[in-house]
Amino acid sequence: MRNSGAPAHPAVHPAPATRPTDAERVRSILAAAHSMTVVVDGRRTEVRHLDGTDVLGRLHLHPAAPATGGPLTALEDERPRIRLEFTDVAPIPVRDRVRARVTVLGRLLTPYAETATGDSTCVEYGQAVLETPDGFSYIGLEELDAACPDPLAPYEAGMLTHLLDDHGDLVTLLLRLVDRLPSAAVLRALPVAMDRYGITLRLEERRGHHDVRLPFPSPLDRVEQSGTQIQALFSAARRRSHRNTLPA
Repeated sequence: MRNSGAPAHPAVHPAPATRPTDAERVRSILAAAHSMTVVVDGRRTEVRHLDGTDVLGRLHLHPAAPATGGPLTALEDERPRIRLEFTDVAPIPVRDRVRARVTVLGRLLTPYAETATGDSTCVEYGQAVLETPDGFSYIGLEELDAACPDPLAPYEAGMLTHLLDDHGDLVTLLLRLVDRLPSAAVLRALPVAMDRYGITLRLEERRGHHDVRLPFPSPLDRVEQSGTQIQALFSAARRRSHRNTLPA
């Protein structure tokens, strides 16, 4: 017999997220991109030096209009197709540096200007395609609008480079947090990615490689919190007795 006022069933809390969603990853790649390829009706243009500005500031994405089946349908189909291509490349010299590719598909509602102007380009959004080593995923406009870029995205490259160049011994220390590491096969460990949820190490072996995620104690909300969370991982690694070491 339960006490008066007690819930009939215990509350079920969802498990905390340990990695970004596909939509969040797409937004982060767009926010941190330094270049992109724009394809309009088959014509390719390389756009470089995005100056750290989110490309969505240059594009105004509109939901696709429902098909009417009327006389306007043929005219709507004549609107130029646009494809935006982004490549997410690891800033660290690892094997297989391409971490992901993003393709945004749509149709132009206003002319696309190859030079930056004060006016954004209006695009009827089709879908975004995220390609990773795990496969493909497709993101709709509502999902993309609801996602936020990772707060570390604009700073990730500098943070990973600093970690490897100035604290390489601490990267090796993090191996203590990896369960069941086949140490005899691992030649080196490198920090290949960092997001608000944790650090990803790439373990390069004699034959191939694989990635392991080391979650932060809690997800970050601001980049200023990163130092505390990274130090927490180092402290946890120091406390852990483990045989995970790289071969001499």
